[in-house]
Amino acid sequence: MRVSVIIPVRNAPIDLEKCLAALAVTEHKPCWECIVVDDASTDATPDVAHKAGARVVSLGENAGPAKARNQGALQATGDILFFIDSDVLVKPDTIERVAEAFESDPKLDGLIGSYDDEPGSRDFISQYKNLMHCYVHQNGRRKSSTFWSGCGAIRRELFHEMKGFDETYERPCIEDIELGYRLMMQGRIVMLDPDLQVKHLKRWTFWGLIKTDIFDRGIPWTELILRDRHMPDDLNIQISQRVSVAVMFLLVALALFAAFRHGQYFLVPAFALLFLVVGHYWAEFSSGTGSKTAKLASTGAFALVLGQAWLAGFVELVPLLAVAGLLSILRHRYHYKTSLERNLVRLALGAVAGCGAAFALWQLPSDPLIYGCFLLLAAAVALNNQFYLFLAEKRGHAFAIAAVPFHLLYHLYNGISFIVGTLSHARGKISQKAEADADVRAR
Repeated sequence: MRVSVIIPVRNAPIDLEKCLAALAVTEHKPCWECIVVDDASTDATPDVAHKAGARVVSLGENAGPAKARNQGALQATGDILFFIDSDVLVKPDTIERVAEAFESDPKLDGLIGSYDDEPGSRDFISQYKNLMHCYVHQNGRRKSSTFWSGCGAIRRELFHEMKGFDETYERPCIEDIELGYRLMMQGRIVMLDPDLQVKHLKRWTFWGLIKTDIFDRGIPWTELILRDRHMPDDLNIQISQRVSVAVMFLLVALALFAAFRHGQYFLVPAFALLFLVVGHYWAEFSSGTGSKTAKLASTGAFALVLGQAWLAGFVELVPLLAVAGLLSILRHRYHYKTSLERNLVRLALGAVAGCGAAFALWQLPSDPLIYGCFLLLAAAVALNNQFYLFLAEKRGHAFAIAAVPFHLLYHLYNGISFIVGTLSHARGKISQKAEADADVRAR
């Protein structure tokens, strides 16, 4: 069975070179071909593909990965179309596993894999995001409810029968999920093989992550769910994930209401500070001007909260916050000369956390709303404890703790994405109805 590997790419010569080098050592050489679809790159990307011996299909203008993959599929000669991204590294047996899966099961229509637990980029945000993707696929249902073009294969005849990816998605978006929904609606079988693993090289930034999750995933995925009236209990939209969104909205609402009700405006920037301090963890592992900006923001936030604590009369909290701020600056330095230094810093961090919790219980008024916030926070963590245990196993407990605020924020903006997507879908429905009424009147 012949496999056609299709790689859409735009202005990514370094990643593409690594991607093609990984493909070159595949163990299934006689029965596969590689097609690189250049989406109007303006750099040396096409030269890299030609040098590696790949077939290169060039688009005249930047049209997005959906069209690029479709054009690659038109040129493919294999029985199986295997889509991967240009920042993905396959393993030597990946193509062979794909071919064997389809050969052994004639009823199999599609197959998707998973990112491995060793992302290529070592900074905190990239490790967190790629490991989250790995966790989702490692724990997803074996009979998948969608398709994934980062590492996904489909029979060529079926792909053309389905008319490929929806080219109205002109940038990296949910074109693969949309194809998966159409496959599912027709009763096609797409399986998830968690052992079919590839390495992801993508380096995420904090703002890039939020932009992608909201505008390229959350909002269009909501519109797709409402269009097809189907929300499977799988992958990123499991029931536990939906409950987590609701819990985070309640937590934010209760926290803000309680803070202003008791005049404790100090609590509002304190919540923001929590995120900025943990963001400092990411900044110390990142490079470039973005990390310097994050450091300045974190330092400024500490100074602001210390000043507010003093003005609000929380004098006892000032030294506690000052020590916490100092420790956060040293937080990343885990490569100590002796285990004693490492243990002393961990002990200090634990002491600060314990004192902070004790101070909160002592100072906060006995209001059910306040304690409700703590209960909701505990519920949000409990709902996602398996993911945090996964991170702790792969990267250690400190990494898992640092990831918690990012993950809670993820649930919060997922809820915002759902609201915006619902409003956008409703607006589209109203527009369609208005156009239909106008056509009726015109007749």
